[in-house]
Order: sequence, then structure tokens, then C-alpha cells
Amino acid sequence: MRILTIHNRYKVRGGEEECYEAEVNLLQKMGLIVEVYEENNNYLTGLNTAALAAKTIWSQKTYENIRNRLKKGKLDIVHVHNFFPLISPSVYYAAKAEGIPVVQTLHNYRLLCPNGLFFRDNQLCEQCTGKVIPYPGIIGGCYRNSQVASAGVATMLGMHRAMRTWTEMVDLYVCLTEFAKQKFIGGGLPASKVIVKPNFVNFDSGMGLGNGGYALFVGRLSTEKGLDTLLTAWEHLGQYIPLKIVGDGPLADYVAQTVKTLPQVEWLGHKSLSQVYALMGEAMFLVFPSKWYETFGRVAIEAFAKGTPVIAANIGAISEIVTNGRTGLHFQPGIPEDLVDKVKWILGNPEKLAQMRIEARLEFEAKYNAQKNYEQLMKIYANAKIASTKL
Repeated sequence: MRILTIHNRYKVRGGEEECYEAEVNLLQKMGLIVEVYEENNNYLTGLNTAALAAKTIWSQKTYENIRNRLKKGKLDIVHVHNFFPLISPSVYYAAKAEGIPVVQTLHNYRLLCPNGLFFRDNQLCEQCTGKVIPYPGIIGGCYRNSQVASAGVATMLGMHRAMRTWTEMVDLYVCLTEFAKQKFIGGGLPASKVIVKPNFVNFDSGMGLGNGGYALFVGRLSTEKGLDTLLTAWEHLGQYIPLKIVGDGPLADYVAQTVKTLPQVEWLGHKSLSQVYALMGEAMFLVFPSKWYETFGRVAIEAFAKGTPVIAANIGAISEIVTNGRTGLHFQPGIPEDLVDKVKWILGNPEKLAQMRIEARLEFEAKYNAQKNYEQLMKIYANAKIASTKL
């Protein structure tokens, strides 16, 4: 099988980049021919707002490049991971013009929300869902904190909704969880075209021992990740259990200043994947305090691979990934007092914690390993070919 993967890279490497790369590497490892077409947001610097808006709506460069590439040799699938903002939905039309089935993985909520997060002003926001033109996102300046830039994104979403791009130009959409699937169907995508395939852990370094005597947070240091909830909880916990924080991001200064007053909290900054896995394996549990609708939650399944339970906010996809009482615990999102209660409970029940470690590892083996993911992806590609012939 020959696959052309399409991806618009971000300036800052994050979980979406890692998941995309892991999938490409897996397919190549399994003997498939994978060609890559990429753009990079580092090039945004040279574009003014008007030029970026026009390119976001329709990139003629992408259309021509993809059509020319497809004409050189028959490919079986065009798999789009991210078209925004430089590639544009023109990639779908190029593939369809050459008769190639299209699969789109939905790593964020961009088709429904200008900023892709369903999160604004430190709270959940779904005001744009279902609107032909998502004007609340323009008023709020949700993309790049700019009403002008947000108007460009909103125009792209509205125009392609009117052109029926989202319903007719993509053969299958891949959501990472059932929660995300229902959000997209509610936002107008055809239910028959939306399926669920989770992310996976490409490298299995084995189960850890959990003997480190600390809790762990791993992730981008940003508002929607719930850093305020996490740090407030550890203010209340005092010396109850140390916390290690791994990651970097826009709230780095806030975290650095706060941990100075919390001797039980250590900020480690950015760490390599192997270092993160080592920390996860020794952690008693991972804390996942997000306040937005995560489309997945990769660090949770990485923790599962090490046999580490997760205390997660009961919101969005992460509450689906973490089974309360079996692979971890749920707490009320944004409520540090409830997080404190759950931490004290899990530390006060060592036998239950030990069982959760076993269950977390079993969950990884059953759902999130590379072989399982490969089998699911092959089925998706086969179904996309069938769907394409019905149009």
C-alpha cells in the first residue's frame, strides 16, 4: 500500500506532532510506502494577515502540488493529519480530482471552533458549534488573539461548509475518542463517516515499579491544562506527597514563581521522551488536571504503558480514557479541593493503588499498543476505499 500523509507542522512541537510521527513510523516499519507532504508554521512570519487568510481558505499551491504528485504514481490513500493554516482544504479537492480516497484525522476541534480548543477566557466555550459562520470566534479574537485573523479562519470554515467540503470531500474522519466523535457529529459531520481510533504508544519500555514516592504532571504549561488547579491542590497538600512537573509553555514563568513557595513541588522543565518514561515508571501516579475537552490525552496512555495510574479531571476525552476506580480516579475539573481528596484517598489505599497499576498496564496492552493500532488503521484505509467508490 502507498500512502501520502499531509501535515502542517506547528512552531512548537507538541503531542499532535508526536502522534503524527509515531503513525508514519509505524506504517513504514510495517512495510508500507509512506510519502510525506508538509508545510511548517515557521513560514507564517512572512505572511500578512490578509495573505494568510486567503491561503487558509484555499491554497492553490497545495492544490497544484498534490495533483502533480498524485499524477506521478498511483497512491492508495491520502491521509491528512492537519491542513491548517498553510495547506488548506484544497488538498481534499486535489485528491478527489485524481480519484484518491481521503482520510482526515481530527487531532483538534478546528472544524467547529476557530481556535480548535473549545476554550476561551479560561473556560469551556462552544458558542461557534453549529453556526454557518462562527462569528463568536471573530468577536472574541479566538485565533491568535486577533479579530482579523479569526475572521479569516471563520470565513474558511463557513465557505467550506457552504461548499459541502466537510461532508463530501472526505471519505472517513478519524476521531481519537468516542467523546470527540460525538462532538463532531453534533457539529454537522456525517455520523457514517466518523470513526474512532485512539493514539498509541510506539515504544514500549515495559512496566515501571512506581517506587519513586512522588506524583507527576507531564504536559504543556498552558491555561487549559489546569496548572492553576494542580498547584493550588499542592498548596493544600503541603508535604503530603512531592510533585514533579515536566514541560514548558506560556505559563512557565507562573510555574517557576509558584514553585519557589512550594518546596514539595519541583519543576523539571523539558525532558526527552526516554526521561519522561523513566519518571512515569517511578511515579506513584500521574495527574491530568485539564480544563478543556482534550481530544485524547497521550500522556495518560504513556503512563498506562508504565503501569502508572492517572488521577484525571472528569471532563472530555480523558474521563473516557481513565476508568474511575480501575486505571485511576476522576476529580471535578477546576476544583483543587476535590483533587486533594483523590490524592489522599489513593495514598490511603495502597492495595487499591497496586491493583490500579496492574489494570493500567492491561489497558495499555489491550487498546494502545502499536500492533493494535496498525490493524485498526488498515481497516480504516480499506473502508475509505469502499466509501470513495460510493460517491
